[in-house]
Amino acid sequence: MDCLSDCSRPGSGFLTRRKFLACGMGCAAWGGFGFLHGEASEGPFPAWPSGPKEAGFYEKLRGSAVRCGVCPRTCIIPDGERGFCRTRENRNGTLYSLVYGKVAALQTDPVEKKPLFHFLPGARAFSIATAGCNFTCKFCQNHQLSQARPEDVNSRTMSPGDVVSGARSAGARVIAFTYNEPTVFTEYAVDVAAEAQRSGIRSVMVSNGFIRPAPLEKLAGVISAYKVDFKAFSRSFYRDVAGGDREPVLATIRSLHRLGVWTELVHLTIPTLNDRETDFHDMADWLLGEIGPYIPVHFTRFSPMYRLTSLPVTPVATLERARNIFLEKGMRFVYIGNVPGHPGGNTYCPGCGAVVIERVGNSVLRNSLRGNACDSCGNPIPGVWS
Repeated sequence: MDCLSDCSRPGSGFLTRRKFLACGMGCAAWGGFGFLHGEASEGPFPAWPSGPKEAGFYEKLRGSAVRCGVCPRTCIIPDGERGFCRTRENRNGTLYSLVYGKVAALQTDPVEKKPLFHFLPGARAFSIATAGCNFTCKFCQNHQLSQARPEDVNSRTMSPGDVVSGARSAGARVIAFTYNEPTVFTEYAVDVAAEAQRSGIRSVMVSNGFIRPAPLEKLAGVISAYKVDFKAFSRSFYRDVAGGDREPVLATIRSLHRLGVWTELVHLTIPTLNDRETDFHDMADWLLGEIGPYIPVHFTRFSPMYRLTSLPVTPVATLERARNIFLEKGMRFVYIGNVPGHPGGNTYCPGCGAVVIERVGNSVLRNSLRGNACDSCGNPIPGVWS
């Protein structure tokens, strides 16, 4: 959602005039994502002659059918048909990606908008998306992209080199695969991230975490951070509201931890659907047992949209309750999002309690880290800081 609308929403209760101006200026500078318009050859990037590209993760079956292997759905796709995400098509027994290099949205954002709070604070992220998703979330803020077929949206064809050049021109230190579900364009993300790596630019995934082990390990070799939408701890929420499955997401979080990829989690907290205290307790216990106390967790405020317009905005007290449960259990970095000016948006040293990074919305107001440590007590703060 647009961050300025969050800043100005009545009743947020945590925005000073100075902070509103800071947030408003940040929103004006960064904005939301931008849909592309017009023909693919328009704009500063030259047309790149690329049609549908053979997918990298699939298995050929009898009778010209194929089994896709990029996400846990493992769609069996007959000749001439597409998988669940509508971005992969079987043509005569060969599976093709219809979105490789087809950028449908492009925007330069602060990396905090992803949100990644322990990753290059204040860095610009050159953010790209295609059409398609392997979930059907009823609350999706980017449903115009995620629930679209490739032919339903305007796109610009960009080679991996074009994306890296665009990031460099924008002064971005990061390329973010975001807005729709980047798992559906894994092959493209891998190639862009590898090209960016050679140019000294980091890449990050902003994902639902619904991906199979082989493509995940391929991505882990070239990306620097992975933000997972941990949508709920409830299996029924994943099934009935998100249109997916919880268990593969838990497996992804475990794998990222094992692979050493910096990971942050976001829980969009939706009234009546995934805001039960018992689930917060269970989620915290699982993370402490499987990952440890240092993975950042963001509880973010829901606003009515898409197919959930009848629900209210999340009360700030609900977010505070979830954060307090996690902190009391021993999680060290727990944030409140979409409530600009709330103290839960800051990073605190777990050693001495000092504010090491002060934020409002997506803007960093003060960063007092000394290298990777608290300036006050020298306690190390986990993250990717340089």
